[in-house]
Amino acid sequence: VASQSIVLLPPVKKPTDIFTSCEKNEQQKPSSPKQGDFSDPVYKEIAVANGTINRMNRDELRVKCAELKLDTRGVKDVLRKRLKSYYKKQKLMHSAAANGNTDTYFDYICVVDFEATCEENNPPDYLHEIIEFPMVLIDIHTLEIVDSFQEYVKPVVNPQLSEFCVKLTGITQKMVDEAETFHQVLKRAVSWLQEKELGTKYKYTFLTDGSWDMGKFLHTQCKLSSIRYPQFARKWINIRKSYRNFYKVPRTQTKLICMLENLGMQYDGRPHCGLDDSRNIARIAIHMLKDGSQLRVNECLHSGEPRSVPISAPIEGAPAPQTPKKRD
Repeated sequence: VASQSIVLLPPVKKPTDIFTSCEKNEQQKPSSPKQGDFSDPVYKEIAVANGTINRMNRDELRVKCAELKLDTRGVKDVLRKRLKSYYKKQKLMHSAAANGNTDTYFDYICVVDFEATCEENNPPDYLHEIIEFPMVLIDIHTLEIVDSFQEYVKPVVNPQLSEFCVKLTGITQKMVDEAETFHQVLKRAVSWLQEKELGTKYKYTFLTDGSWDMGKFLHTQCKLSSIRYPQFARKWINIRKSYRNFYKVPRTQTKLICMLENLGMQYDGRPHCGLDDSRNIARIAIHMLKDGSQLRVNECLHSGEPRSVPISAPIEGAPAPQTPKKRD
C-alpha cells in the first residue's frame, strides 16, 4: 500500500515564548491547539491524513496498522477509526512539542455489571433486586485489568429465584441463600474501593454497559434497602453511548457481543455472569482507549432517572466512596 502511505511530519518547532512581566512569575506549559480551534495548521495535516485513510480498503488498513504496530483486528470502521486516532494523537503531540502527553482524565475506571432477580416475563411493577455485585478495575496508565471484586447478594422481596433467573445468570438458590444482604455487601464494596485509594489519591469513575445498572438496579435496590443512593455512583460512563459516538455506528451495534465482534474479539466466560460480563466490558473499554477514545462521563442520575451529561460539562472524578448510610 505504498501509494496509500501516510508520512508523519517532523515535530513542529515551538516559537520562542514572549512573557509579560506578570507571566514571568508563572511557569507555563506548552499548549496544544484548543478543542474547536481548527485554524491551527495541524488540523489541515490531520484532514489530509483522514482523507488518505478514508480511501483505504480493509486489507490496506490492516497492513498500515501492522506497520505501526497497532491492533489489526476489527471491522473496517474500527480499523479506520484506529488509524485516524493514532495520526491525530501524533500530530497534536508534535504540535505541542509534548513527550508522551495524553489526555488522561482518570487513573482508574471501575466497571460494574449487576445481575438482578428477574422473571421470564417481568410484570410492570416487578422489583429487581441485585443478586450479584461485581466490579472490575482498569488501570488507565497501563491499560490493564488490575483487580476485581465479586459478591452474591441475598434478595429479600423475592427471596426465591425463578427458574428463568437461575438459567440466565447461573446464580443458584444456594448461592443467594448463603449470601448477605445488600447493605452488608455494599459496605464491603465500599471498603474495597477505599483500599484502592480511589477518590482520594487516585481519580476514578464508573463504567457500565447501558443505563440500567445505576439508573435502575442500584437506584431500586437502595430504596428497597432503605439506603441513601451513594454519591460516588451518581455519574458514570455508558460505554454503549461512547462506543456508538466514537466508532460512528448505529445503536443496533452496541450490544455487548456485537461490540466485541466488531473489535475482533470473542466473549470470554459465561454470558450474564456479572463478573464475566464486567471483564468483557472492560476489554472493550481498553480497546477503545487504545484506539484513542477518551471515555468521558456521559450519564448521571437526576431525580431518580438516568440523564445524559453534555460534553461541555467539566471533567470530574467520582468522589471518595463513603460507608452507606440508612435513609432517615
